Amino acid sequence: MNTYSRQPVSFERGAGVWLWDTQGNKYLDAFSGVSVCNLGHAHPAVAEAVCKQAAKLVHTSNHFGIPLQDELGTQLMRLSGMDKVFFGNSGAEANEAAIKIARLYGHRKGVAVPTIVVTEGSFHGRTLATLTATGNRKIQAGFEPLVQGFVRVPYDDLEALRIVARNSPNIVAVLVEPIQGEGGVNIPADDYLSGARALCDEHGWLMMLDEIQTGMGRTGEWFAWQHSGAAPDVMTLAKALGNGVPIGACLARGQAAEVLQPGSHGSTFGGNPLACAAALAVLKTMEQENLVAHAAAMGEYLLNGLARALGDCKHVTAIRGQGLMIGIELNRPCYALVHQARERGLLINVTAERVIRLLPPLILTEAEADMIVDHLAVLVRDFADAA
Repeated sequence: MNTYSRQPVSFERGAGVWLWDTQGNKYLDAFSGVSVCNLGHAHPAVAEAVCKQAAKLVHTSNHFGIPLQDELGTQLMRLSGMDKVFFGNSGAEANEAAIKIARLYGHRKGVAVPTIVVTEGSFHGRTLATLTATGNRKIQAGFEPLVQGFVRVPYDDLEALRIVARNSPNIVAVLVEPIQGEGGVNIPADDYLSGARALCDEHGWLMMLDEIQTGMGRTGEWFAWQHSGAAPDVMTLAKALGNGVPIGACLARGQAAEVLQPGSHGSTFGGNPLACAAALAVLKTMEQENLVAHAAAMGEYLLNGLARALGDCKHVTAIRGQGLMIGIELNRPCYALVHQARERGLLINVTAERVIRLLPPLILTEAEADMIVDHLAVLVRDFADAA
């Protein structure tokens, strides 16, 4: 179906931060397949784990015990402090599980129409429930009637949450991204998550964090909430968890972890041996290579380089980021830069019309970061001068 506006290039192989197209041209990937390939392309540890597991056992279904799923769940709980995990195949499925947890949680509290607070500019997926939660009208248009049970507030606005608390007795949960990715790499104030945590505690709401893009070391912590210490009741993961092998996870703790029971949710493929073997290889590699700390250091290095190269450009209104999740905001729409960068061997993304979004693999070196800066400095200045 005609669901994608594809760029005129196809890739046949990759290694580390590099991709080669079918014509043999080489590209520096500063997008990582939308923050999926944190270990880069064709990482040998993931390839070995997938090959070995594929030769042994790919799938049995969740009708039976899956030891690798148990092992992966244990590792994720160790890293996050959460109590239980549900595995699906994608971020949208992980968020669907979170939404179902919130609704069941609300009904058990006696709330007839449980309602979840979501934020403007957010992105939570493209299923009907998750696109309703998403704060982007373009994502929702044409798919009405949308799912009921959501109320929307501005992002990074604690006063808006306080107003909702005073006026909306049906609220049972808040679903928010620690940093908005698709919305333009929007980083909230330092007290935003802790303030939301306090409001959730005060009113008995679940705090649900969508870490699908920010999780797995992307921001320089295993999970972005760890910068603030505001631990969620529910957290969703996907993208980099399998480094390209599809897997999503919804983690919960406390009361939220006890909501789902046999029969209330499920997945045919979720957490099968192949996906779990890949994810376990990802976790092991990240810890062995200290990639979370490396992402923090390389993010600072890249941000500083971009500030030196573009800080004086009058068309650049902001350069922001945390770890290796970086946005360069221009004063005009700049989608054309995606194509211009690709033609020069650099893969980037533009989101929210005017924000260059950089999500390079966490294995990025200083030399590769310098290449990104050098390419973008020329591209952005040429783009600005041509306007």
